[in-house]
Amino acid sequence: MRKNDVGNPGAGTGETPKLNPSPSERAPQLKKSRTITAGDGAAAAAVAAAGANFQGPLFPAWRRSATSPLNLTVAVDDPSDAPASGVLDRDWCYPSFLGPYPSRPRLPPPPKKKQLDPLPIQPRRASAFQKPPDRAPRSKPPKSFEDAKGVVVLEERKPAVGSSPPPRLPARKTRRLPNSVILLTLGITSIWSAFFAISQRNKILELEEEIINLRRICNGSCVDDCDSTRVLQFEDRDLMYYFGSVDGRTLALYTVVLSLVTPFFLFKYLNYIPRIKSPTKDSKNNEEEVPLKKRIAYRVDVFFSVYPYAKLLALLFATVLLIGFGGLALYGVSDGSLSEALWLSWTFVADSGNHADRVGVGPRIVSVSISSGGMLIFAMMLGLVSDAISEKVDSWRKGKSEVIERNHILILGWSDKLGSLLKQLAIANKSIGGGVIVVLAERDKEEMEMDIAKLEFNFMGTSVICRSGSPLILADLKKVSVSKARAIIVLAADENADQSDARALRVVLSLTGVKEGLRGHVVVEMSDLDNEPLVKLVGGELIETVVAHDVIGRLMIQCALQPGLAQIWEDILGFENAEFYIKRWPQLDGMRFEEVLISFPDAVPCGVKVAANGGKIIINPDDSYVLKDGDEILVIAEDDDTYYPGLIPEIRQGFLPIGSNPPPKYPERILFCGWRRDIDDMIMVLEAFLAPGSELWMFNEVPEKERETKLIDGGLDLSGLTNIRLIHKEGNAVIRRHLENLPLETFDSILILADESAEDSIIHSDSRSLATLLLIRDIQSKRLPSKEAKTNTMRYTGFSHSSWIREMQQASDKSIIISEILDSRTRNLVSVSRISDYVLSNELVSMALAMVAEDKQINRVLEELFAEEGNELCIRPAEYYLYDQEELCFYDIMVRGRERQEIVIGYRLAEAERAIINPTPKTERRKWSLDDVFVVISLEE
Repeated sequence: MRKNDVGNPGAGTGETPKLNPSPSERAPQLKKSRTITAGDGAAAAAVAAAGANFQGPLFPAWRRSATSPLNLTVAVDDPSDAPASGVLDRDWCYPSFLGPYPSRPRLPPPPKKKQLDPLPIQPRRASAFQKPPDRAPRSKPPKSFEDAKGVVVLEERKPAVGSSPPPRLPARKTRRLPNSVILLTLGITSIWSAFFAISQRNKILELEEEIINLRRICNGSCVDDCDSTRVLQFEDRDLMYYFGSVDGRTLALYTVVLSLVTPFFLFKYLNYIPRIKSPTKDSKNNEEEVPLKKRIAYRVDVFFSVYPYAKLLALLFATVLLIGFGGLALYGVSDGSLSEALWLSWTFVADSGNHADRVGVGPRIVSVSISSGGMLIFAMMLGLVSDAISEKVDSWRKGKSEVIERNHILILGWSDKLGSLLKQLAIANKSIGGGVIVVLAERDKEEMEMDIAKLEFNFMGTSVICRSGSPLILADLKKVSVSKARAIIVLAADENADQSDARALRVVLSLTGVKEGLRGHVVVEMSDLDNEPLVKLVGGELIETVVAHDVIGRLMIQCALQPGLAQIWEDILGFENAEFYIKRWPQLDGMRFEEVLISFPDAVPCGVKVAANGGKIIINPDDSYVLKDGDEILVIAEDDDTYYPGLIPEIRQGFLPIGSNPPPKYPERILFCGWRRDIDDMIMVLEAFLAPGSELWMFNEVPEKERETKLIDGGLDLSGLTNIRLIHKEGNAVIRRHLENLPLETFDSILILADESAEDSIIHSDSRSLATLLLIRDIQSKRLPSKEAKTNTMRYTGFSHSSWIREMQQASDKSIIISEILDSRTRNLVSVSRISDYVLSNELVSMALAMVAEDKQINRVLEELFAEEGNELCIRPAEYYLYDQEELCFYDIMVRGRERQEIVIGYRLAEAERAIINPTPKTERRKWSLDDVFVVISLEE
């Protein structure tokens, strides 16, 4: 296609141009301008007319905007002066992203000059708004015109769709010698010049030697011989003597200067050093390469990061360089030997004050430079030493160092139960002079130690070591010697029960991944009973679980049905009084259990661990059971080293009182205030304990329909409840108006539960429980008559002579209130203020965890005593075992209790405030009252 045919895409090809091209195919137009082509006669005439009235500049303004053929654009300044042909006012066109611009100020017309011929204008292609001609127009020269007001603009327009772009000229390449080649050439030249100078110097020495020898041969004078010998000794060609000459000192000085300047020169022009490319590298890869300076900086960074002693080595290397170059510089400017200069350089580096006696400008400049470098090096050295010491101290302070202990107790996690747990473990280790307890938690070591110090408890020789770390990380577990611990306790977190159990499961998985294996057993505190089987499945035989909610729930029910049982459990679970122990006594093999029962003057035997039955523990066995080889005895004693078997004492058998059988059970009415996630398990326990016809009122904020769904999902069969009837009441237990709608004066027992909605915050949960307790007590005091005017009505006719049980039954004017308090501090507050009959808190769970940590076999004993089936702790009146004012020893009462298949473990006198478990001495006789009560382990029927 010819150049003149660019404006017509169909010219020369036989194609018919489009009459109505699409907007995308139209050529772009300038804003407020019109392009004039050779075929646009009307527009040309308008321009000519405008030129006749307004004289424009001699040379019209033009600009190049594209690579397409030039087009002529005319614009006028004033829209009112535009002719009828449609030519618009001139407007300087700017890019759209620059935004609107104000009109440029109008300039005065330039002076008239001699008019020259107009520039030849190339014909433009057909406009998108014009009807294309039938054939391609021929190229014609444009008509010359003069515009006094408008400006003729030459513009390059982009070619229309379908037109081929004009060919571009190849870029002219400029050959330029790389800077790297120049630097390399200069370096090679400098090195070659140095070696050439040295060789020339050697040749001069050789010539001087030959001249001296010739003089000595020719003259033969002694003076000459002496001079020649002296010159030969001074001008020896050996390298060592060469550096001893004056020229050698100059060379040494030049070497130092060149060595100091070269690094700065290389650092500045490092990127111009030619890169060594692999011959197999694809030459077509145009990706930008990383500069050599950045690569070197990266390697240095990696070196200092990977190697711990890199800083020290770098400092040592800098010291050696400073001493070496400083010694050479001193050698060059002084008269001493090289070894003396190196020693002086070291003294200047080590002590900056040694350079004060230097004489001369050169020696002083060099000595000051060396001393300055020495001060910098020693400052860096002090910084490194200080950082190392600070880092080590911080690691000790933050608990990052490794614990090197054996046979210690490891506690993983942190919760509000930790204080009580540490107290119980310290009491348990008192008999052995103390032990070591290691705590690993995701807290700062200083905070943990501060919180432990706030307990204000004497640990009696037990050391508590805290370390910061996560139990989920094997490196942190190894840091606390997890494989050498004799017991590991995993505490539940103070958060949602499901999240806490999920975390406990992950911790157990981490413990099973310890390569060295675990020496001791693992005690895991769970929050939900439904999650217990999964943890046992993962952990295997090493795992012992204590479900906190389940323990508290069962204890609350037992304490509600048997007043005074909470204090008994506190004495048995804690290490301050009597607790459970299991030990093997070979001298008792072959004896019957009724004989073993009275063989321990300082302990009360409660059961037998049968070796032939896989180590099963039988609580309250038959009297006829004979101990076999390997059997162990379960006892309640003060400590594991305070009891031993003795001789069988003489016992007066006696007879049980007539009518000492347990009284029949009567229906009861119990109120639950609040909702627990394991409330379905508590209902099943009540179903096993209560008499038929009992009522369980459930008062909480959970909708009634949702309650049934949750109970069924928990595994409770509502249709299978035969002894109790559920009565649902909806309301808020901290609102007095809601509580007043309940018949609070008619309930036998009221259990204030820690509501599930506040389980994430212990303080919030205790606040709700405390508010509910105060409201119930206030409502009951206003509805019920005073205790003096009220007749004492007994729930159990068989307890008519038990003042302690009668007192417990008549607490709160009618109902026994059991409050669940999670924080031990709140428990102490409630107990001191005496606003509640019984308080059960997480402190009991801490006691159970400590007991299972000392001996995992005790967990099976506790599980059976807490369960609704099997043996349990009970409180019996004295009238079951003796007559009023009968004189008996504790052994006599124990033997009488065996006639009822019970094991008597303690008693509480009528005038005493607390019960005594495992009394001593057991052979002491005393008179008993019917108001006294006894604590027994009985098989509930």
